Amino acid sequence: MSEDFRVLIVDDDFHVAKLHAAYVDSVAGFLALAPVGSTAQALQSVHSLRPDLVLLDVYLPDGSGLDLLGQLDVDAMMLTAASDAVSIRTALRRGALAYLLKPFTAESLSQQLRSYARYRRILGRQHAVDQDTIERAKRALVAGDVAPSGKPRSATEASVLESLAPGEQYSATEVAERVGVSRATAQRYLSSLADDGAVEIQLRYGSTGRPEHRYGVPARTGSK
Repeated sequence: MSEDFRVLIVDDDFHVAKLHAAYVDSVAGFLALAPVGSTAQALQSVHSLRPDLVLLDVYLPDGSGLDLLGQLDVDAMMLTAASDAVSIRTALRRGALAYLLKPFTAESLSQQLRSYARYRRILGRQHAVDQDTIERAKRALVAGDVAPSGKPRSATEASVLESLAPGEQYSATEVAERVGVSRATAQRYLSSLADDGAVEIQLRYGSTGRPEHRYGVPARTGSK
C-alpha cells in the first residue's frame, strides 16, 4: 500500500493531542489529521475526512469515548488514562483494536501503529483468506509480540532475510541485487517476511513525491 494511513486523534487536551499527532507523523506510512476534542467533532470529521484509523480518548467533554466507539464504522484504538477493567472490557467488546494507557512514549505508539500496518497488509488482499491468515492478522495487532507463521522458510526467503543488515534499510531492487534474484522475486519474499513481522517497511519520498518502500530488520527491545 503506497498511500499513508490517515489518522484522526480525538482528545480534548489540545497539547496532548498535538503531541500524539507528532508521534503519528514520525511513523513512516502514517499521517495525522487535524485533532478534534469532542464526540460531535469526531463524528463530523470521520464523516467528512474518512480516516483509516481513529485514536480515541475515553474522557471527552460531551460524552464518553466508549459510547462514541460503538458509533464508529472505522478502525479505532483507545489512547486513554482510563485504567479500570470495565472500560477496557467495554472498549474491546465494542471493537477497539488496541488499548494504550497514558502516559506512553512515542515508541510505544509507533510500535502499535506499525502493528496496525502489518494487520492491514495481511488483510489487504482482495481474495478470500484462510484461517491461518486470520490468526496471523490477529497476532499482528499485538505490538512487539508478532509470532512467526510457523511455516519453514525456503532457501531464497532465508537468503532475503539474511541480506538485511541490522540498522539498514534497502529497496527491493537492492535486495534483489544482494541475493541474486529478480526484483519481483525479492518483492514477493519481502512482503511475506513483513507479514510475519520479520521485516519492517518504511516509506521514503523522492523528488517525484512517489513513495519508495524500504525494508529492514525491526529493532528488538529488551524484556519488560
